[in-house]
Amino acid sequence: MNKSNEERIKFANDELFGKGNLDAVDQIFAPDYIVHAGNKDYKGHEIIKKFVGQIRTAIPGICVGKVTLLTQADDMITWQRTFSGKHIENMMGIPPTGKKVQWQDMVVTRFEEGKIVEEWTVSELAGQLLLKSPLV
Repeated sequence: MNKSNEERIKFANDELFGKGNLDAVDQIFAPDYIVHAGNKDYKGHEIIKKFVGQIRTAIPGICVGKVTLLTQADDMITWQRTFSGKHIENMMGIPPTGKKVQWQDMVVTRFEEGKIVEEWTVSELAGQLLLKSPLV
């Protein structure tokens, strides 16, 4: 059975963040994958594996909460996800807070031939970590 784009998004979140299954990256993402985050672009499978590894190290009990489809048109889907977990290791230069954090990401995903080829993402993660940090 072919998966819908919404099912692919949920599968990707479960495999990568929920299970830490980095072998699934090749199955989910096109080889020329690119993500636009803020004013930076990141390319390739290694950036995905690096980010997932960093977040699962900093927040090892990370929980992928609700994944919500917002809009869908042809090869693009706009969606939102909620994460939560306890921040126990350095993340993005922010020392561990030892506190529970919860944040949302907003993502626009473009598919080609059933794989994710391009994404635009905005995340509340850094702001939520800083709010819990003794540095602030």
